[in-house]
Amino acid sequence: MACMDITNTRARGDWAIEADGLVKTFGEHRAVDGVDLRVATGTVYGVLGPNGAGKTTTISMLATLLRPDAGTARVFGHDVQREAQVVRQLIGVTGQYASVDETLSATENLVLFSRLLGLGRRDAKRKAGELLEEFGLTEAAKRPLKQFSGGMRRRLDLAASLIAQPPLIFLDEPTTGLDPRTRAQMWETIRRLVATGSTVLLTTQYLDEADQLADRIAVIDRGRVVAEGTGDELKASVGESSLQLRLIDPRDLGDAQAAIERVLGVHATASPEAARLTAPMQDADRVAELLVTFRDAGIHLAELSVQKPTLDEVFLTLTGHSAEPEGAGDEASDLELEGSRA
Repeated sequence: MACMDITNTRARGDWAIEADGLVKTFGEHRAVDGVDLRVATGTVYGVLGPNGAGKTTTISMLATLLRPDAGTARVFGHDVQREAQVVRQLIGVTGQYASVDETLSATENLVLFSRLLGLGRRDAKRKAGELLEEFGLTEAAKRPLKQFSGGMRRRLDLAASLIAQPPLIFLDEPTTGLDPRTRAQMWETIRRLVATGSTVLLTTQYLDEADQLADRIAVIDRGRVVAEGTGDELKASVGESSLQLRLIDPRDLGDAQAAIERVLGVHATASPEAARLTAPMQDADRVAELLVTFRDAGIHLAELSVQKPTLDEVFLTLTGHSAEPEGAGDEASDLELEGSRA
């Protein structure tokens, strides 16, 4: 099959992904129940949801690993079912679990993947060296993978998915279980990918990760998209930011509460033992006026901060339950694996 002109493929439209009414069932379990997505080219699109929400199943259908039971999906205008071979040339996939071979070194893994993708021996070695340097793995290039940390394995797996320089990259919970330092390194890698022209669809359990990286976010639960927008839009949809104040003198609590109600027009909740006040912040512009009022009244602040809705608050409001603990896999993963073997 002749090589495709990736540049022309990217230019075919504004959408890297268009999905309409995607459905996937496993027996009586409806893992994906009518998902619609629009992912603009050259962006990071986050798919946020708790374990078992259907995130991995959705990626599997978009990446041609599973056949939808209903609905349609296109990658750069190519139908994922009728043009599956074309779509596979345009994507890279990094799943929740590393696809590397434990018996090989990092270099050997990348050379093997490169050879499978059609590179000659010399080009495969050159590409492996470039990717190991990009992902900070050069010093561990010949080390057995059984000696790699979880973060190193994740970086190697992502490197393997980038051998063919795909214009669309699927990252399925790429930072689950990673330490904060390695997680931050992965974030920087994702930003570099987009800066060099790739589009990234990222699934995650973490609102802060999606908020840091994604231009737009879809919240998916029980197989359905329950909300979609920017990070700020999603947080605003589940509740207002709150103004957190700590007073130097607890005896000022009553006067401070009255000033908040008069200036901001909201009721402040008091915590006398900590000299703290919490108030909904409906109008940020009026906070400056409140501070002037405090100064004129001789009310002195030890601390002031603005608290946005937390991850659990977002999940609880949008899905009716809290986020699952870190490190757990997608409940549908075993079902999806069975489906991919079919």
